[in-house]
Amino acid sequence: MALEFFFKRIETQYNNKLPFVVYRKPNENKVSALLQKTNDLHFTSNFTEKGFVFSPFDDKEKTVIIPLDVSENIQVDFEHHTEFVKKKELEAIKDHHEKQQHIDLIQKGVEAISDNKFKKVVLSREETIIISEPNPITIFKNLLNAYTSAFVYCWYHPKVGVWLGATPETLIKIEGNRLSIMALAGTQDYKGTLDVVWQNKEQQEQQFVTDFIIDNLKPSVESFKVSDIETVKAGNLLHLKTMISAQLKPESNLKEVISLLHPTPAVCGLPKPEAKQFILDHEHYKRTFYTGFLGELNMETKLRSMSAKRNIENRAYTINKKSTQLYVNLRCMQLKDTKAIIYVGGGITKYSDPEKEWEETVLKTQTIKSILD
Repeated sequence: MALEFFFKRIETQYNNKLPFVVYRKPNENKVSALLQKTNDLHFTSNFTEKGFVFSPFDDKEKTVIIPLDVSENIQVDFEHHTEFVKKKELEAIKDHHEKQQHIDLIQKGVEAISDNKFKKVVLSREETIIISEPNPITIFKNLLNAYTSAFVYCWYHPKVGVWLGATPETLIKIEGNRLSIMALAGTQDYKGTLDVVWQNKEQQEQQFVTDFIIDNLKPSVESFKVSDIETVKAGNLLHLKTMISAQLKPESNLKEVISLLHPTPAVCGLPKPEAKQFILDHEHYKRTFYTGFLGELNMETKLRSMSAKRNIENRAYTINKKSTQLYVNLRCMQLKDTKAIIYVGGGITKYSDPEKEWEETVLKTQTIKSILD
């Protein structure tokens, strides 16, 4: 499909107030879209359907799905433009209390950790920007060009709203009975090198996430393989990453695995129930889909394999397997008229300095601000 025609279809879908999602997986050129044929709002409760899911932070709320069976699935190749120039930094709508409010929130989190209410909590805020170009398709193209190693998306439903993002974090990938999970935590500014020193706070934060994933998935998997910790770049930031792979037990199901993982300590805290309740009680807004998850659910993927039979030993053949690839909704924003609402947060441990945590959130907003007009 020609690129111009592809995006024309997306624009028409948006103008007709019909739901859609358009997205590109990390380090790929293929851009995919699901165009729902009606404006009905669909939900999934058991994660057995095929389609694209969009789930909120609060796992007690419903997960929205754009079902494959009531949508058109289109794809196109998109070569990013290396000459993309980041926009000048935009000013947020001024709120003189915003900085102090967030610093006070972080201080409450540190005090709660000192009182042994939990070990870690992720605290966040929203920042509103006035933009001159509120067209989500234009912003999506900017994200495609700027963040080739992220999962980039634009999601729209007339009964929910418009969301866009360039998230660096995978929640879970499952192909057949094999799963892989990313433990991503710790943040510092990228200054031209991956060879950096990580402080105790970031190292502990990342270890919390890794340990949580392994401990919680033990009942559902048969074996684990854990990679070494590495430093990775995401936009203008660096993070610590560990990859965890495992084989699902035959009796395990996707809903069970998701409920064990989401929300992870990387976006919530540890222990999860106490940290989540602190967030719901003390953050100054409702996260809705920020730090939720999104992605392909039970979509078929074609895998190339080699036959083991001697008479066709060198013959490759194609098999279809269900594939689920879900990403944590980070580095994201919501569009409302001419406003872009940017969501940003950070992990708080006993080592956290409230002023530095505020500065970290300012750094993280640059991922989205840099592509807005």
